[in-house]
Amino acid sequence: MSMAEYKGKVKNVQDTPFGYTLSVIGGKWKMVIIYLLAENQTVRFNDLKRQIGAITFKTLSSQLKELEADGMVTRKEYPQVPPKVEYSLTEKAETLLPVLEGLCEWGVKNQPKT
Repeated sequence: MSMAEYKGKVKNVQDTPFGYTLSVIGGKWKMVIIYLLAENQTVRFNDLKRQIGAITFKTLSSQLKELEADGMVTRKEYPQVPPKVEYSLTEKAETLLPVLEGLCEWGVKNQPKT
């Protein structure tokens, strides 16, 4: 379905496919997490935290749990001490990568030149 099919019919954006998409990837960090997992394939929790930088451990953990619950991220825990946990994208999340690529292309075209 496209946006045109909903023109003039939307009473609540959450009831549309766009609303669902926003519920899965919305917020400050989820797209950043998806982007980094797409770039690096499989990433350990602390490496992901280091790459993002300005995110707290609690927020990163929460965002990863939400992405996992939505079927976007796979969490693999290894039974060892210290704990080792790796995250990667699911096939469902990989179908979103062309959209991310489109956002990157938009950025290339519209980013102010320095």
